Amino acid sequence: MSHGRFDNPIVAALAGFWDLFRKQDLSDKLTDDDRFDGKTLLVTGANSGLGFAIAVEAARRGAHVIMAGRSKIPEAGDKVKKLSGSGKVEMRYLDLSKLDTIHQFAEGLERDHIKLDVTILNAGVALAKARKTDSGLEEMFLVNYLSNVALTNLLLDKGIVDTEKTNSCKPRILFISSDSHQGSSAVDYDEFGTFYEYGPSKGISDYSYFKLLLNTYATELSRRVNGQEIKAGINVMCPGPVHSNIVKEAPFLIRIVLKGIFKIIFRSPEKACLPVIYMSVSKDYEGVTNQYQHMFNVKDMDPKVYDPDEGKKLWDRSINLWKEVDPAAIQVNGL
Repeated sequence: MSHGRFDNPIVAALAGFWDLFRKQDLSDKLTDDDRFDGKTLLVTGANSGLGFAIAVEAARRGAHVIMAGRSKIPEAGDKVKKLSGSGKVEMRYLDLSKLDTIHQFAEGLERDHIKLDVTILNAGVALAKARKTDSGLEEMFLVNYLSNVALTNLLLDKGIVDTEKTNSCKPRILFISSDSHQGSSAVDYDEFGTFYEYGPSKGISDYSYFKLLLNTYATELSRRVNGQEIKAGINVMCPGPVHSNIVKEAPFLIRIVLKGIFKIIFRSPEKACLPVIYMSVSKDYEGVTNQYQHMFNVKDMDPKVYDPDEGKKLWDRSINLWKEVDPAAIQVNGL
């Protein structure tokens, strides 16, 4: 069954093209005065593409940047230092297709007494066919969705993202998503977490669908963390069409066509990262939670994302599935 808005990667890519011509209401809001001085920022999937560009721009603006990725260590970090002119950059190993590395990553941050002011969950993968991970889960489901559930819960449980801060600078968690989630089907709990074989059409459809899951989870996380008082800004954004290597797993001919579209039409990661930086640093987002921004425009997510009953059900099923496949899974007290 197809769950996503698109089942053709070329149609999906061309649909994103029109977004580039829409007026960007907040494009002049990010200024050179918006800086991260004294703050620590984590970005996942930082070894290339959008995540790499985020790391460069954040370091340039004074952040202590922690780059999480599964390859190009330490050369990607060294390159960020060179491009940004900042020495406050480090790389740490994190492979979201392997749950044990998420625990090791969080334990390393805790051991080093790291406190995150900004957490940008950017890592993602688009696959042309199913791959089973060591946990038994399909890789795209795990990397694009469930591992983000695991990572955020561990960061909150260990106080690495400290929601009990007494000052006005509340931590921010930003989920990088896709506007292609709009129009995806409701959560299919009969299929939830089940491994199944698929081809390119199902892969592109599920990519959008897993972004719907991610957005629904982010919305529920904001409800649970914040309650009557804003303790953390938990928001979602789509950077728009980005020229990146996310299609590296596509079949050869489709990959060639998509790379051509990306190169000619899509924005560079250096431009696409700017609305991400804006949501991460601007005073406009102090005390703001459960906001969705598509490039430089605030808009609504798919209506299904905001259903509190659906959010609770997805949360419970996600935590239970995590516990089924990971003996070290935890439930954060109070959430």
